[in-house]
Amino acid sequence: MPHRTRRALLTFGADLLCVLAFALGGKSSHEAEESDWVVLAIVWPFALAVAVAHAWLSARGRDTLRVWHEGAAITTVTYVVGMIFRSVSGRGLAAGFLVVAAVFLAVTMLGWRAVASRVSPRR
Repeated sequence: MPHRTRRALLTFGADLLCVLAFALGGKSSHEAEESDWVVLAIVWPFALAVAVAHAWLSARGRDTLRVWHEGAAITTVTYVVGMIFRSVSGRGLAAGFLVVAAVFLAVTMLGWRAVASRVSPRR
């Protein structure tokens, strides 16, 4: 597998892990008594949004590992499109949820990129 493809898949996977952590945290905080399947109801809008963002940037030949502009674009698309999908699916959009989601996604999705950019050698 070419290095660029492997790198794109790894960044996609890391972003999906951020979204999964967000969903698991939400379930444990607000829907702990619900079935574990509720995680899928929480995660799918944001996971689909991550896929849309990565596909969009990859189609343009952009490096999705970069914090700025690509990481910021992926985070923004994940948040906005994820919220649209969540709303359309009938899940709530409480003000507190909107703030927590924005902060969590920004910190995790941009944070892992910032760490990776510091520890990986420049090419």
